[in-house]
Amino acid sequence: MSILSKKGARFASFVLVAAVVVACGLPRSGPGKKEIFAGSVQQQGDAFIVSVNSRVTRATSVQPVLGFSQAFLNAGVLGSDTINPGDTLGLLIYENVDDGLLAASGANATPLDEVQVDGNGFIFVPYAGRIKAAGNTPESLRRIITGKLDTQTPDPQVIVRRVAGDGSTVSIVGGVGQQGLFAIERPTRTLSAMIARAGGLAIQPEIAQITVLRGSHRSKVWFEDLYSNPKFDISLRGGDRILVEEDTRAFTVLGATGAQNRLEFETQTLSAIEAIAQVGGLNSNLADPTGVFVFRNEPAEIANQVLGRSDLQGTQRMVYVLDLTEPNGMFDARDFIVRDDDTVYVTEAPFVTWNKTISALTGSLASVNALSNATGSN
Repeated sequence: MSILSKKGARFASFVLVAAVVVACGLPRSGPGKKEIFAGSVQQQGDAFIVSVNSRVTRATSVQPVLGFSQAFLNAGVLGSDTINPGDTLGLLIYENVDDGLLAASGANATPLDEVQVDGNGFIFVPYAGRIKAAGNTPESLRRIITGKLDTQTPDPQVIVRRVAGDGSTVSIVGGVGQQGLFAIERPTRTLSAMIARAGGLAIQPEIAQITVLRGSHRSKVWFEDLYSNPKFDISLRGGDRILVEEDTRAFTVLGATGAQNRLEFETQTLSAIEAIAQVGGLNSNLADPTGVFVFRNEPAEIANQVLGRSDLQGTQRMVYVLDLTEPNGMFDARDFIVRDDDTVYVTEAPFVTWNKTISALTGSLASVNALSNATGSN
């Protein structure tokens, strides 16, 4: 009878501990598959749960579109010698007499090394007066100055060279080799050439974005597009501000993976497979490959397309399900594009939950038996 009583007590203890475990729950990294599906709209929840297939991957493959506006694209390349307000000019005036108007005694040439073009575009040349320089090339300005001096000194010869000044500079900041103000000169009249002049990129080219601000206009482009699409290599204007920065998009990975973290994008496009790979892949001891979920707030336009509806309005909570054990599961995961602020969550395998339950029960029963033995010995 005592043996049966002991067995009965142990069984009762087992049932009691099992009830406690079920009531309190087991430690885990997040919800299970059943709990996620229980939160679907079909189960009176507030999220649409969608199994990923080729149609879904096409409907959700939306990437941020970057590119310059027509105002930037239509701006032609400035003439390499066009003079602008703020530029600095170098003049050299030769006179065909020993005692000229400008030359010092014993010399027949007069250098004017730094002649500033004022805000209205004018310069002042002794004996020639105030002359409109902006909008002219050095050659046309040479002819104008020569004509002005010709009435006062015989056969004057004038050389005009343009030295880029404040009126023809751009500022470059961010992820480049050298930040600062750079003059627009003959070799650096386009965006890619100016970035090269600043020492090139100091960040990863795959995620580098270039923003150009011109007055009230602002546009952004991927750095790689400057070379894959030549039209984006726009012409620069004096006063342009250029910002070089890394892509700021990020996603979060949770659950039964190699690590749990918030990560930045490493490429322009990122698939679900690549996102999981960034944290070391699935944890082979914990993960359920049939339960890979992507949580996302989806715009109504895309949500309607995915669900085959037209009545949804506003942002919708969507949960996309990837089953890596299906014949096309890996292909679907490879083609499904992760977007900014997505959460990738991998559930634990049922076997893991069962193991945790058994471990909790056996550990608890051992404690109960030890307590019973200690009580019985007293």
